[in-house]
Amino acid sequence: MQAMIAMSGGVDSSVAALLTLEQGYPCIGATLHLHGSNGAADAEAVARRLGIPFYTFNATEQFDRLVKDHFLQSYEQGLTPNPCVRCNRHLKFGHLLDIAQTMGCDKLVTGHYARICRESATGRYLLKKAADPAKDQSYFLCCMTQHQLSHSLFPLGELPKTEVRRIAEKNGFLNAGKKDSQDICFVPDGDYMAFLESYSGKQYPAGDFLDQRGAVVGRHRGAVGYTLGQRKGLGLAMGQPVYVCGKNMAENTVTVGTEDALFHRGLLANEWNWISIDSLTAPLRVKAKARSRMQEQNATVYPGENGFCRVIFDEPQRAITPGQTVALYEGDTVIAGGTITEAFHP
Repeated sequence: MQAMIAMSGGVDSSVAALLTLEQGYPCIGATLHLHGSNGAADAEAVARRLGIPFYTFNATEQFDRLVKDHFLQSYEQGLTPNPCVRCNRHLKFGHLLDIAQTMGCDKLVTGHYARICRESATGRYLLKKAADPAKDQSYFLCCMTQHQLSHSLFPLGELPKTEVRRIAEKNGFLNAGKKDSQDICFVPDGDYMAFLESYSGKQYPAGDFLDQRGAVVGRHRGAVGYTLGQRKGLGLAMGQPVYVCGKNMAENTVTVGTEDALFHRGLLANEWNWISIDSLTAPLRVKAKARSRMQEQNATVYPGENGFCRVIFDEPQRAITPGQTVALYEGDTVIAGGTITEAFHP
């Protein structure tokens, strides 16, 4: 049973390749070129050291169409998308898995920190958190399908990052001390507005900042560039800290208010991907995470119509943001992932 290793040039995928070889899999390495410069040279050097074949595949057109275009369209609609979740589903475990299977590989291996197991009673593949909670990436993988999970391996799921670096150093990998990437790969400086203007070729018009009563309190650089909960960069002197708490894209206005305006107990989401169950047929107690850096919170998820479900938190949560991913958990197991469409007060 042959395995393809998705190699980014970083330490995680390099160690994943080594561990997969040690498990007895015949392996080939591959870098999927998505955007700008990549780590193909480092990945190829590691593959050469491991004595495995190495390939590069150009997926820039697919990445532009499926990730960048979606990112732009979402922001223009007033949403805040999560491109990493979308890239994982459609590119890394979609396009690259298709390539792997075409080349006779049954497994696609990545350096993600998460775990996959198969439930004996149902035969379902389950996605679980990594053993190292500080590195867990299950949130970003919550839209993986049963097919994708059944053909994927995460060798780092049981390891802390310190052990991964130790293995890399022991084996002389040139990237053993390479820093982890933090930002969205195609917006490395974090300036979303600059990317949106450059990628779209548009200049987004300035507009009014409004307070919660609708009074004009200043001018903004374009509603498309602001996100819910944002405090920095507003340039408003209002005698107290204010945050973005709403946007009207049709009117090109951004509403600001005090922090308490950011809290809601409920969210509505669609585009659900159910992993541990076939579908939701009755209310279910869960732990829910509405953004990547949020601590999971107690909640109940309720089935709705037309693919929508409501998630009601036990306590109000800050800056629940349409366009972001919500992941549901039961213990260490991911139940499902969906896309937030609105926040509300139940």
